Amino acid sequence: MAHLLTPGPAALARHLIGMRLALMRNSLRGDNASNLYTGVSLGLILALGTIAVAVLWPAQLPLALAAWLSGWIFGPLLVGGSEALRPEYFAMLPAPPGRIAAGLLAGAFAGPVPAVNLVALLSLPVYGWRFGPAGVLIGLVAAVTTLITLVMISRVIVALVGLFVRSRATAVAVGVLTGTAIALCSNGWAPAVALGVSDPAAWSQRLLRALPSGWGVAAVEAPWPLGLAILAAGVGVIALLLAAWARLLSRRVVSAARGGVPSRRGTPRPFPVTSGARVAAAKELRAWWRDLVRIQLLAVAFSFAVVTPLLLGTIGVWAVVPFTGLIAIVMAAASSANLYGADGTALWLTLMTPGAERADVRGRQLAWLLVVGPAATVLSLGGTLVSGQSWAWPWVLGLLPALLGGGAGLIVLLAVTSLVPGTDPHKRGGNPLSTGADETAETSLAWLVLLAVPATALPAAGAILLHPWAGVATGVLTGALCAWGFGAIAYRRLERHGIDLLSLMKHGPPPETGKPAVADLPVRHRIGVTICYSLAWLPLFPQGLVPMVMKILGISDPVWFLALHLPPIWQWPTIIFMIATGLLMYGYAILIPIRLGSSSPAPTDSRGPG
Repeated sequence: MAHLLTPGPAALARHLIGMRLALMRNSLRGDNASNLYTGVSLGLILALGTIAVAVLWPAQLPLALAAWLSGWIFGPLLVGGSEALRPEYFAMLPAPPGRIAAGLLAGAFAGPVPAVNLVALLSLPVYGWRFGPAGVLIGLVAAVTTLITLVMISRVIVALVGLFVRSRATAVAVGVLTGTAIALCSNGWAPAVALGVSDPAAWSQRLLRALPSGWGVAAVEAPWPLGLAILAAGVGVIALLLAAWARLLSRRVVSAARGGVPSRRGTPRPFPVTSGARVAAAKELRAWWRDLVRIQLLAVAFSFAVVTPLLLGTIGVWAVVPFTGLIAIVMAAASSANLYGADGTALWLTLMTPGAERADVRGRQLAWLLVVGPAATVLSLGGTLVSGQSWAWPWVLGLLPALLGGGAGLIVLLAVTSLVPGTDPHKRGGNPLSTGADETAETSLAWLVLLAVPATALPAAGAILLHPWAGVATGVLTGALCAWGFGAIAYRRLERHGIDLLSLMKHGPPPETGKPAVADLPVRHRIGVTICYSLAWLPLFPQGLVPMVMKILGISDPVWFLALHLPPIWQWPTIIFMIATGLLMYGYAILIPIRLGSSSPAPTDSRGPG
């Protein structure tokens, strides 16, 4: 095969693009295809929204493009990076690292994500139309160079992290930096206001244009000689990034590939003399202590939860500080939603032990509560005491047990109902933070948890609105019921479908003949399911849950929330209507494929009963 790949960069790139497309084509089965269609639909909506920003609100275009840059940077860090073509596969080819890096870069563009991003970057020539034909031409070139720059930045960061993260301390450091950076992206304006920056709007516009995502806007706005110079500088940056990536890849393939922390030298520490859920919890606690992916994601969750209230505190907004622990619980649950998929085929150990499914599920719940619960409790109680927000005590004491129980129940339920296959930890490649799982599916699962876990606390929130301290008992009861009930559903499903889950992790999703995926639905239902999956978050989260929280906290600024622009008598009904609409849309998108699958005739077996 080497003689096919080594003649030159063009041939290498052509073969790697073909390999990448073949891998993607062969993986589009069942839910993978549905996740891809949903993700592409949502991405196209956001891309068209970016073009609309260039037409209607051109001053905000650098901010919209900066959001795409943050996605390229933080997305791979949170899900480990998508590596369909690993550099280790081509380590033995007689080709220089630069040529392999260029081929892998070409293969990285063979997918829907760069195509969707290119649609969003067409906002640059649309914006350049305001500056004449030269602006359009510069905008077209800038769209291509910006896309290559974003992809290269993402690849270099992932490669740096893969070489840097080789211990628990470095995994925590990367997680803290990632969580802090995400918090700064969302609330970094607060310190600037607190420091008294003169004309913060102009300062932020200059900063956004200084980012790689804003170079195209700067080139379009500048006189054409300076614009061409900016484009040439961008090409030079691409060349430097490509050289740096080639160097990083060459170091990666010759370094030891380690997906976790090596075991302690000497006599290993024995498991406690116990059985059932307690020994399963002990095993799971060791996994939390040893798996670098779990350590990094946990650090992201807690650092984001801590830094966000601190940033808002710089401008005197202390109302969020009591909820630091609650934010950490939701974020930690989102990073733990694929517990069985992260462990790989180790599930066979549980399946080979009679009656171990219940103990395994309960042990994982207990371990998660021991890892997340104490720290979240300290942050919640300490944040309420330090901030002096005495009004928040009923909310903290009521929502804390509700979210802990809801998170402990939902992570095991989704782990057995929406498992995303990953690579066994001991077989992971040179990037220790890559689980090998489908990036789009893991991201969708995390978003589902971010919506579902807060929903489990709605009964406690409603009880607190009726009577402040009634919500405490309601929260404890709700949390206990969620942890017990969802856990019971999870271990019973594991008992009945454990072999199917193991086969899914080992061989991937099989072709489904009895249950249609979204791609197999009738056209009208396919359109409806795609629209509901793509848009249900709008009424549920920004028009429902967010204004509900603002009403509870007494924030009067209506911003763009419809309910807060209405008379007070209509605000709560509108919020409830929006939440109900979002839940109904998600229900339609989930239940319609299930209903059509159950109503379709079962395939007959021509071989007879024998």
